[in-house]
Amino acid sequence: MTNSRNVTATLRTSAVTAALAALVGASVTAGEAAAVGHVYYVAPDGSDSASGTEESPWATIAHAQEVAEAGDTVYFRGGTYAYTQANNACDSQTDRVDAITLDKSGTSAAPIRYWAYPGEQPVFDFSAMKDDCRIKGFDVTGSWLHLKGLEASGVPQNNDLNHESWGVWISGSHNTFEQLDLHDHMGPGLFIQQGGDNLVLNSDSHDNYDRHSSGGAGENADGFGAHIAAGNAGNVFRGCRAWWNTDDGFDLINAYSSVTIEDSWAWRNGYVPGTTTGAGNGNGFKAGGYGGDYDPDGVKHTVRTSAAFDNRAAGFYANHHTVANDFFNNTGFNNHPDFNMLGVSPSGEDVGLGNLRNNVAYKGTLLSNTTGTASTHNSWDLDVTLTDDQFQSVSTTEWDAPRRADGSLPVLPHLRPTENSTLIDEGTDVGLPYTGQAPDLGAFETP
Repeated sequence: MTNSRNVTATLRTSAVTAALAALVGASVTAGEAAAVGHVYYVAPDGSDSASGTEESPWATIAHAQEVAEAGDTVYFRGGTYAYTQANNACDSQTDRVDAITLDKSGTSAAPIRYWAYPGEQPVFDFSAMKDDCRIKGFDVTGSWLHLKGLEASGVPQNNDLNHESWGVWISGSHNTFEQLDLHDHMGPGLFIQQGGDNLVLNSDSHDNYDRHSSGGAGENADGFGAHIAAGNAGNVFRGCRAWWNTDDGFDLINAYSSVTIEDSWAWRNGYVPGTTTGAGNGNGFKAGGYGGDYDPDGVKHTVRTSAAFDNRAAGFYANHHTVANDFFNNTGFNNHPDFNMLGVSPSGEDVGLGNLRNNVAYKGTLLSNTTGTASTHNSWDLDVTLTDDQFQSVSTTEWDAPRRADGSLPVLPHLRPTENSTLIDEGTDVGLPYTGQAPDLGAFETP
């Protein structure tokens, strides 16, 4: 009898070649294609007893994982993959269960890829799940995995005893989460609990609202979170957007390994989605903290080339952090305040902590707790007059516009300096690329 792996090995050469071209973005030969690994397909109308070919796809990601090995690619056809119960039972109302568990790892040279079929949108809908405990939509415990182009929505909480559920929960390492659309979860869209060297790339997390949180409605639904233990360095959020999450856009509280956030946007967090009704904390970028107390094991985080606006609280917030984080080339607009560098000293006193370079604070309440910070070449340090005319646009709409074809952020005029802006070439070199005589101030370097 021919098993599914052997069947897939006979896929049309053109299909495999196209798959490899999609992976590496280049033309390839049939011989090169044969070295990629097997290519499988899953579709909402498929069957797990099928062969997994494009013409005869499987039905579930669980079955795909059983078969897939390092170097293989699984394409998900467009449509809805609906879940009504977890793959294990709740032992108690405060237990944690998974709808999807990804626990098989790839390798550094050959990750396992779970990708949207080009041009189609697979949607993993968890809203009908009835499990009476905490729910993880995707529980990623494996390493060297690459999820791309998937949409995940609606992970619920079905009692009032827990803080939150999660769209994607991560405890593996060396994974890439690319072009994910995470929304309407009763908790964070994506949460890194453990593991290092994970890259969250060009992904969106929005409209998350924990209505049944034990701490009060809206208190725990962040866009993105990383609350990781020591020894898990290298986690990066790049090109991500977080908006209308009831708590914070990005939250690094209780992270004992350094995290980098770059080229990302956060807006209108801290409100019930689609309204101006206040809910949770409402910071754009919450860069650390350990519950308000001094912790000698605190680590430095980096937030750079990012923009925060119209958040209910701070745009960029140190959150009682214990060491000085790096905040380089960011733009805060109409937050309350734009930059809040509230830290805590070894004796437990409130202090200003942060290394601030080339940032812009405009409108809203500009600054809080910056006394004592290492602050230079920011808009407030220089003789720079800020007006709307310094920017191509100060609009706060359209930031959720469709991404570019490669998944990168849309190019908008909003909060970008005009060619004659006094923000041009006013910064200092912090090791980031720039044009002209010196870096520009803010998140957007003028070409």
